[in-house]
Amino acid sequence: MALSWLLHSACHVLRYPDQEARGMDHHPSLLSGVSPTRQDAVKSLKKTSDAKEAMCGSPGFQMPLHYPRYKKVDYENMEEWRLDMLLREYGLSFDGNLDEKRAYAMGAFLWPDQY
Repeated sequence: MALSWLLHSACHVLRYPDQEARGMDHHPSLLSGVSPTRQDAVKSLKKTSDAKEAMCGSPGFQMPLHYPRYKKVDYENMEEWRLDMLLREYGLSFDGNLDEKRAYAMGAFLWPDQY
């Protein structure tokens, strides 16, 4: 009974198979022995996670795949809005003036021999 509940929960978390798209709420073999209270709890949990995902867009912070390839000269000439965008893209927040932001970005993204 516990195993069937675990499988049922895993299928809902992983959304596999997507039974709601085919008009079926649950696979009968997964629900054998699962109490209606647990079924309702799983449904409300799924609705909550769907609503949270719709509001936030993505489920969390996703690091960009590539490291910035700017040189020291590029950071020294970069506009403030572009620095802000770059830092935000990598999940970094820094409050300061333009020179402090440039120094922070160079410290974060340049190797010591490039600095």
